[in-house]
Amino acid sequence: MSIRTERVAGEVQKALAAPLARIASEINAGFISVTEVRMAADLQLARVYLSVFGGRCTPAEALTHIEENEMGRIRHHIAKAVKLRYVPQLRFYIDDSLDRALRINAILDSVKPTEESSDEPSGDEAP
Repeated sequence: MSIRTERVAGEVQKALAAPLARIASEINAGFISVTEVRMAADLQLARVYLSVFGGRCTPAEALTHIEENEMGRIRHHIAKAVKLRYVPQLRFYIDDSLDRALRINAILDSVKPTEESSDEPSGDEAP
């Protein structure tokens, strides 16, 4: 990404914080955070990665609610907060990187070699 697309992605990420906090409280989703925003080179498309913690709403339900009911209000908020010629189209995705990291750590812990006594010199060897 260029410096400009990175800067715009950061501004879009900041602008999304307030509407997503409101949405999370409305649908009892706990806490919705934007983990990453990836902008297309022409700034026409933003891929927004979300994490949903706590609450009675699953991440998939929260994502569906946002896409079906809140897209217009979110884009309007971004248009007011970030000065761009065109408001980017938003595509929302669930960020499962934390789940993948936990799964990888569990796998690594399960195959971790146990400490063997082969590291200690035995009495059979000559000094």
